[in-house]
Amino acid sequence: MAANSAPPVAPLTDGHGRRITYLRLSVTDRCDLRCRYCMAEEMQFLPRSAVLSIEEMGALAERFVARGVRRIRLTGGEPLVRRGIDLLAARLGALIGRGLDELTLTTNGMRLADHAPMLVEAGVRRVNVSLDTLDPDAFRHITRVGELAAALRGIAAARAAGLAVKINMVALAGLNEDQLLPMLDWCANEGCDLTLIETMPLGDVADDRSDHYIPLHHFIAPLRADRAIFPVDRHTGGPARYFGIEDSPVTLGLITPLSDNFCTSCNRIRLTVEGRIYMCLGQDDHVDLRAALREGADVDGLIDAALAGKPRAHDFQIERKSTPAVARHMSATGG
Repeated sequence: MAANSAPPVAPLTDGHGRRITYLRLSVTDRCDLRCRYCMAEEMQFLPRSAVLSIEEMGALAERFVARGVRRIRLTGGEPLVRRGIDLLAARLGALIGRGLDELTLTTNGMRLADHAPMLVEAGVRRVNVSLDTLDPDAFRHITRVGELAAALRGIAAARAAGLAVKINMVALAGLNEDQLLPMLDWCANEGCDLTLIETMPLGDVADDRSDHYIPLHHFIAPLRADRAIFPVDRHTGGPARYFGIEDSPVTLGLITPLSDNFCTSCNRIRLTVEGRIYMCLGQDDHVDLRAALREGADVDGLIDAALAGKPRAHDFQIERKSTPAVARHMSATGG
């Protein structure tokens, strides 16, 4: 070994032999919406002193890339409300081709019109936009405060800037289960793909989630009755299974954490805005990197300890009046 060469760094592998190549980085727990299945109407957010700086996030993300992470997704909360998101996106985008294959982002679209050109310049090529309905009244009800027109402007601006857009639609019994076919047709016209997601029991919300939980095989029943769907060989690093649709250009993704557990192929790790690694979205076990980073301690050793404790699977359940799987909201962990 040359005198100045760095020692090899062990790739990220969990205790079940799964290679970890995908980092979901939550840049804020704050959001400009209050979606009923995700957040309480009155939220208590983290104080500034408790969150990682943009510089610290960049340093940790670079460390993960050095350990074999190939994809990074910026999440929240709503990542585009975080001051300095442009600096972080540019820093991480500079890693593309130098260990990192792809930088992506999940957003509610409210601020996407203002930020789409910045994201493209940073190296982002595709975004996921959460959009559960095309009905303005239903959109306001689900989000409590959102305006559908703002989300649609954001999507249009993203497409105009050259970003590929995938719509994420949470399946909600009694709220949007009659809107799958209209959403599919809209996606076809707009050049967007669509992924459906089962609601997950994370954090206390005002509604009983069992009132609105619907397995995806029930949610897509009207589609199956209307058109043939068939599996396609597509992989984006996440948990979705993908399908083609007869007479439609839309690729349909299904994310089924409750009705069809996907954990055996998990390749993900989540880093929260507090600097905590959560080994599983549905578990409370975590390792805190913030103090180690600030004190110059063994960050890599903590990462390895976290991976060694990564569970084989979550144990999500949604039953009548059941408590959430974990107390923290999705916005605190990152989607």
